[in-house]
Amino acid sequence: MAESPRLPKMQTQQTSSEAQVEPMQLGKRLKEIRLSNNWTLEEVSQRTGLARSTLSKIENDQLSPTFSAVQKLTKGLGIDLPQLFSKPLQPMTTGRRDITRNQSGKPHPTATYEHELLATQLVNKKMVPFKTIVRARQFNDYGDWVRHAGEEFLLVLSGSLYFYSEFYEPVELFTGDSVYYDASMGHALVSTSDNDAEILWVMAT
Repeated sequence: MAESPRLPKMQTQQTSSEAQVEPMQLGKRLKEIRLSNNWTLEEVSQRTGLARSTLSKIENDQLSPTFSAVQKLTKGLGIDLPQLFSKPLQPMTTGRRDITRNQSGKPHPTATYEHELLATQLVNKKMVPFKTIVRARQFNDYGDWVRHAGEEFLLVLSGSLYFYSEFYEPVELFTGDSVYYDASMGHALVSTSDNDAEILWVMAT
């Protein structure tokens, strides 16, 4: 089984629950939601527990609400946080589609991975999917951490592997396990099963 060295842990910074939230046209959006439901300021006050004068100041961008106030707004109005800061997106259908038959992707072998790129006919993709056979058998097979821009999701299709990452202890993943991570953080994969592990990788650009 691959070695499992101890790596430094990530340190996080605590933030105050009362940190001020930037307006981001919050007042305008709050008023739109209120009027679309035919609510008065008094009705919104009763729903949220916020004073009518406070709501009026928020709507007129005279007051930046605390995070606690934002929570009361979302709960009282029955909406999610993103809905409070932006209008719902209008659906736009692009009609794009690309089918990749089994084992017909574009091969891209490296010293440690054997990639099969998927959906290669589509350009300007927001996601880059590919299947990979993990050839590496020890962490030292890598000259350095692998790191690049974006975020990645991987799902183990077969076998098992160690997922090494710069700020966390190595973790062994088995068939069906998955991990989502920041790809700018150093990372590397090492197969631990008898046969080289195979994974589905999706990179968000």
